[in-house]
Amino acid sequence: MNTLIIFGASGDLTSRKLIPSLYRLFVKGRLPQPFVIVGFSRTAKTDTEWQSELRATTKQFAAKSFDSSQWDKFAAMIHYHIGDIGSPESFTSLETRLRELESGESNRLYYLSTAPKFYEQTIQQLGKAGMATESPTDSATASRRVVIEKPFGIDLQSAQKLNESIHHVFTENQIYRIDHYLGKETVNNILVLRFANTIFEPIWNRNYIDHIQITANEEVTVGHRAAFYETAGVLRDMFQNHLLQILTFVTMEAPSRFDAKAVRDEKVKVLQAIRPMSPDQIQRDTLRGQYRSYRDEEGVAKGSRTATFAAMKLQIDNWRWKDVPIFLRSGKAMGCRTTQILVQFRRPPHSMFGADNAAHDANQLLLQIQPAEGIQIHFQTKVPDTEMRMRMTELKFSFQNSFSGEMPEAYERLLLDALQGDASLFARSDEVEAAWTIIDPIQTKWEQDKKDPELYETGSWGPPVSNDWIQKHERQWFDMCPLIGH
Repeated sequence: MNTLIIFGASGDLTSRKLIPSLYRLFVKGRLPQPFVIVGFSRTAKTDTEWQSELRATTKQFAAKSFDSSQWDKFAAMIHYHIGDIGSPESFTSLETRLRELESGESNRLYYLSTAPKFYEQTIQQLGKAGMATESPTDSATASRRVVIEKPFGIDLQSAQKLNESIHHVFTENQIYRIDHYLGKETVNNILVLRFANTIFEPIWNRNYIDHIQITANEEVTVGHRAAFYETAGVLRDMFQNHLLQILTFVTMEAPSRFDAKAVRDEKVKVLQAIRPMSPDQIQRDTLRGQYRSYRDEEGVAKGSRTATFAAMKLQIDNWRWKDVPIFLRSGKAMGCRTTQILVQFRRPPHSMFGADNAAHDANQLLLQIQPAEGIQIHFQTKVPDTEMRMRMTELKFSFQNSFSGEMPEAYERLLLDALQGDASLFARSDEVEAAWTIIDPIQTKWEQDKKDPELYETGSWGPPVSNDWIQKHERQWFDMCPLIGH
């Protein structure tokens, strides 16, 4: 049997993402059976009341796949338990309730959908109640796994402390640190593109690639998250996890096989190979911005210097990527929502097509992660009915046009992997800590400088000086809203 226990069950993540994803997995016949979902929260409600609430939110957030008869079958698996994370008695009563719902031994997946400040306390309570120990049966071992949402710490020191605390209760192979970006089909497709196609593998190195850009822009402002954002900023919110995770997929060496240890070993090697920045290099190779109306948001401190936009240049000191700059940028209140990877190839060493074509643009590979998922290859072609005039042409692939059905929600893949014990797309403790060693010095230097971030208008591509900044690095941004598949 399999049991999923959601701590913080009355929260937004549960109703918007977790339950709709589990419902879609059920409809597709992918949930292991028999299966039980138990929500744990302080809010007083019955099983029936919670099922009714989740029916409405699932109908909203999984509208295309919602079917009343399917929901009724799925809802029969859903239960609710009133409890307080600070109360040992609540965990004792939860264990009793679980034993009543489970027919014999059951694999359990604990999902921490709480505020980060409750992570350690929840895990300690599970340990004290004996709920983290994997118990052997006649045929197998009933697993006990825990899924922990980001942010995993706010800096290296807090991440190390959290890792140490969790390791007192769970072993590393029981811990699943989730980053929903890694559940996206298009992120997983990076590995397939690189390692299943011989047309790309031989040229994926410093000999052919000039530089790489990874962009993750959002149209929305911080809105109701202003209080959180004041303590986080764009580096902690986007770079330490999402952007560095994508960077590892783009630049890692080929694992010997596709399993959790091999994949994560290669990702850690990339993070450890990123060149540390001195204070002077941070000054030169990073840029921070803030949208002009940020300080007017409710919950934002007067005169706040919190960055809502950042750009940085990283160098990976290994054989494959020596002297190939990696540019990362992310911002709130931008002109369009897009997460994309641009691989900029080098120009041919010599042009045989005359002076007019001598400085033509080099080839580009654009991987659109969201929202218009797809791939573009930009290459030179001859303009018809001219002597020898060239023009950049696009070859496009769209997931929407090439595959039937809707793109699966990232949480579907990650929840299923966690239930099945596949940790390939989850961060390991050394991976999290390695990422913080990259971000911490930059964040610290920014706070010490006490300089106001560069302002930019809502609906733009960031501070105007960001174009000057990248031009000083002899490159230019690829500023294009996603059109793939339209």
